Amino acid sequence: MTDASGSTASGGSSESTDSGNSGDPVTASAAEAVLSGLGDVRESLESFYKDLHQHPELGFQEHRTAGHVAQALNEWDYEVTEEVGQTGVIGVLHNGEGPTVLLRADMDALPVREQTGLPYASAATGTDSDGVEHPVMHACGHDVHVTCLLGAARLLAAGTDVWQGTLVVLFQPNEENGSGARAMVDDGLAQRIPRPDVALGQHVLPAPAGSVLTRSGVMMAASDSLRVTLHGRGAHGSMPERAIDPVVLAAMVVIRLQTVVAREISATTPAVVTVGSIRAGSGPNIIPDTAELQLNIRSFDEEARTRILTAVRRIVTSECAASGADRDPEFETLSEFFVTDNDEEATSRIAAAFEASFGRDRALTVGLVPASEDFGELPAGLGCPSSYWGLGGIDPDTYRKAERAGTVDRDIPSNHSSRFAPVVQPTLDMGVRALVTASLAWLAPRPKGS
Repeated sequence: MTDASGSTASGGSSESTDSGNSGDPVTASAAEAVLSGLGDVRESLESFYKDLHQHPELGFQEHRTAGHVAQALNEWDYEVTEEVGQTGVIGVLHNGEGPTVLLRADMDALPVREQTGLPYASAATGTDSDGVEHPVMHACGHDVHVTCLLGAARLLAAGTDVWQGTLVVLFQPNEENGSGARAMVDDGLAQRIPRPDVALGQHVLPAPAGSVLTRSGVMMAASDSLRVTLHGRGAHGSMPERAIDPVVLAAMVVIRLQTVVAREISATTPAVVTVGSIRAGSGPNIIPDTAELQLNIRSFDEEARTRILTAVRRIVTSECAASGADRDPEFETLSEFFVTDNDEEATSRIAAAFEASFGRDRALTVGLVPASEDFGELPAGLGCPSSYWGLGGIDPDTYRKAERAGTVDRDIPSNHSSRFAPVVQPTLDMGVRALVTASLAWLAPRPKGS
């Protein structure tokens, strides 16, 4: 994720815009009535969060997390469906006539060894799909997402006298590899829930805790991860003339790929090409037969994405030919994320609700985020508008100090860092408040006396 140092106060109107849903949105005072119970559940949410942080699970292995989620939703009278898209959980709460709102949180963790020093730090390990064991950590904040959605689900279930409509809470597996949302859609999600009028979600960011950050239109990048296998010809290290050295070939490919964005993409078009892994050889005096590269491409529009992917294939293939390789390179797609594109009307409504509830000093806007999300697969599969926003998770004093010193990039750990550790409060409180406030910007008010 990116930092929010370029954020500005939201300029959204305090009036809600019409998105075609029946009924008027619940008023801010009614939202406060629902949120009045937050103090009663705060301690249990904090305990749940710390326990979840200590017990992270890799994608499609979130059995413990999903079990706790399902148990809680059953206690609050949601209609619960488990094992959707392998380990996903859905809760549906019907509360009379009115709009249907879907709230989403992702559950999976990362193969990262935690180095936060927290008393509730993870010491867990997990085995990936290739059978390799890794230390595991909630290094992206999905434990925050799950906890906040459970808190919102609990308060909205307790406050059904304030609103009416249908609430769908969705806990998604395997976001990190970009296949969890698609797995739920492919597992009949649209047939399992009422069609939402809007799908909403949030992601904790390295921004000041207590803030929320919205953006209309494209917010997060598309991402393409590839594995490229280069075929050379092995030989003794003392006889390079008998080899086609894939290590040298890989080095030339890596250098040349850095020119794609610099020389083939407009300076006004944001994009990133990263080679994150090179694997080749087994000893210092052995020229291997193959070398493997793993690379990642980030882009914000389809034209740039297509152009970069085409350039990558052209460069790799040409470098192999220039090296006299006997075989063509092999390309394997590891993951694909499409851009996160926020519906303008939905985001305007949310920004206005946030500003009315939290004030302009905490309801901010955010610039383009070069990280990626598969959240957009859900509204695309369900045929509804959506909006996704950022949630600050860094101690405000720590963040402001680094901001003043110009050391945010150095001193504020980002998502996926082994040191990424959102402060418990006010992060959890604001995450719950944001989900409840956004939901009630759509759900209809319950008539008095009903």
